[in-house]
Amino acid sequence: MIYVKIVTIYNKRLYLKLSFIISFFSIPMGFIFNICYNLLNSYGWSIVLFTLILKIITMPISIASQINSIKMVKIKPLMDDIREQYSDNPKLYSQELKKLYKKEKYSSFIGILPLLIQIPVILGVISVMYNPIQHIFGVDANSVDLLFAKAAEITGSSVSDVGSQLHLIEIIKSFPDAFSDIVSSDSLNSMLNADLHYMGINLSVFPSLTSLYVLIPLASGLSALLMCVLQNKYNVLQAQQGFLAKWGITVFLVAFSAYFAFVVSSGIGIYWTVNNLFTIAVMFVCNMMYNPKKYIDMENRSQKKIKLTKEQKQKIKQEKAIKKAKIKTDIARFYAAPKKLVFYSESSGFYKYFKHIIEYVLDNSDITVHYVTSDINDKIFENDNPQISAYYVEGNSLIALMMRMDADIVIMTMPDLQKYHIKRSLVRKDVEYVFVDHGMTSLHLGYREGAIDHYDTIFCNGPNQIDEVRAMEKVYGTHEKKVIEAGYGLLDDLLLSVEKMDLKENERKKILIAPSWQKNNVLELCPQELIDPLLSCNCDVIIRPHPEFIKRFPSKMKRITDLYENRENEGIFIEADFSSNDSIYMSDIVITDWSAIAQEFSYATKKPSIFINTPMKIMNPEYKKIPIVPLDISLRDEIGISLDVDKLNTLPALIEELLSKKDEYKNKITDILYKNIFNIGCCGKICVEYIINTIKEKENQKDA
Repeated sequence: MIYVKIVTIYNKRLYLKLSFIISFFSIPMGFIFNICYNLLNSYGWSIVLFTLILKIITMPISIASQINSIKMVKIKPLMDDIREQYSDNPKLYSQELKKLYKKEKYSSFIGILPLLIQIPVILGVISVMYNPIQHIFGVDANSVDLLFAKAAEITGSSVSDVGSQLHLIEIIKSFPDAFSDIVSSDSLNSMLNADLHYMGINLSVFPSLTSLYVLIPLASGLSALLMCVLQNKYNVLQAQQGFLAKWGITVFLVAFSAYFAFVVSSGIGIYWTVNNLFTIAVMFVCNMMYNPKKYIDMENRSQKKIKLTKEQKQKIKQEKAIKKAKIKTDIARFYAAPKKLVFYSESSGFYKYFKHIIEYVLDNSDITVHYVTSDINDKIFENDNPQISAYYVEGNSLIALMMRMDADIVIMTMPDLQKYHIKRSLVRKDVEYVFVDHGMTSLHLGYREGAIDHYDTIFCNGPNQIDEVRAMEKVYGTHEKKVIEAGYGLLDDLLLSVEKMDLKENERKKILIAPSWQKNNVLELCPQELIDPLLSCNCDVIIRPHPEFIKRFPSKMKRITDLYENRENEGIFIEADFSSNDSIYMSDIVITDWSAIAQEFSYATKKPSIFINTPMKIMNPEYKKIPIVPLDISLRDEIGISLDVDKLNTLPALIEELLSKKDEYKNKITDILYKNIFNIGCCGKICVEYIINTIKEKENQKDA
């Protein structure tokens, strides 16, 4: 009983709230409908005029929605770029998206405003059309109740059986004298003269399958179909939707329109049909006022997804099955093996960052290297050394494996441990997680805030990283980590490779353009302004885009190939094969923006780099909280020269100047190298000595 009372009270309160909302909108709409009726003296034509007036009143909202939709379509490629760039960081993705919306003055609220307006409008319309005695003929609510009571008395039925006010008017017309003492003569005469028909249709009748009135829901559905078909073709936003999205909405709206017109009176069905037709007219008016083609460059938008053939789909399905089976097998092997040292690689290309450690382990210990990779084609599977156990694990299986990790040491290059999908072990609290940087960057600028907070040990490239780790611990109040003066193993390999190359003076100078892939890199921001001046340098220009740029932004890469492909006779070459780094170290100068390739090139060859001052690549917007100038910034004018984008026309003279000072830069860069990087040539030895000692300590603790 208590439950029933609570529900009853709740329902009454809900009813009162809905009644207030409906009244709030129906009163002004009733006023408008009354004017329409007095002008036309026809209930049906009043509906048409009333619908037109509502469309005119809401026209500013439709125009605002049109402008907003144009903005949405215009920035869609930029939104795709942001999604690709920050796919692994929802928080940063959301922040960048908000910045884009603010910059372009796009409002997600305006996008849904027309839909939100429809709800109170239809509630108000239904109230007006179901209550014409009040809204058209000006009879107060108490008198309406008396009219219903009298009608029930005359027909020998209950008040609820009388039906709507439209039906009540029909009863009043049949027995006018019975109602003369309830309402004024003017109101009564108005109701007696009321024309509730429209083109021969009695608008007070509810449609049924057994009468011709079924044509009204049919007309409502057909009008919705026409509206959707035209919107799918001409509406700026809907035209960009995929096939399923377009026709899914179409099917829903057609079904809804037909059903809605079937369960309400014919007058409401006529309103809904006319409303759909006027919506089409509004769309074309908005397109005339704000033509999307004037604001959107459709030719340079992101490429559409390529439709897969049946054979391609089958191949993808087979590949998924193979991957699933291998993951299952490899996880079983991983759990079955006793593990001291585990490496995790995000893809095949990450082995180079572990190579110096793994090879020293194999040559100087009997420790088994357990190598987990999320790339089924990782080159590690081609290594037949019995001291290496390789496993392919990705997706949710990787998440579970990491949470059940049972090893002494886990070494990774992946930042943000514990923050996103990869967590620390839940089954063993003494696993030591070691972070290896995959670039000679500053930790507080090149990674997100807190990216290394949950690691135990950091293999530091140089003194700057130790200072940064300690400063971040102090600023953010995080635990003290072990910092090892490791060095940079990849640089050791690069120095050795360059030494073996026995580089000779190029007869024709080579200029390498090797940018980063983040937003506003030089190949996106100013490709022609950068490359065209170099054609006067009488040198070879090699354009080497970042692999991620090619993979993530094919339409932007196409722009580059359209401009510079097949122009070898002019000395321009595009290099998209990354299997070799020879072109990097055989070049005379590297031009980049914020890529770490400059440090690798200059440190390995002792040649200067040119840095273009595009908008800075900042992974941590709060990096200035750390009172240390990042090397990414300070090195730019030490191992080369930085140049503003508006001065790219001076590149030929700048290149000539740098080439004339090559000996000076050789000595300068050598000093900077030994100042900024630990243990050059023996990084692997330092790292493995630490690993072996740590494993021994853990074994001794277990024995104790």
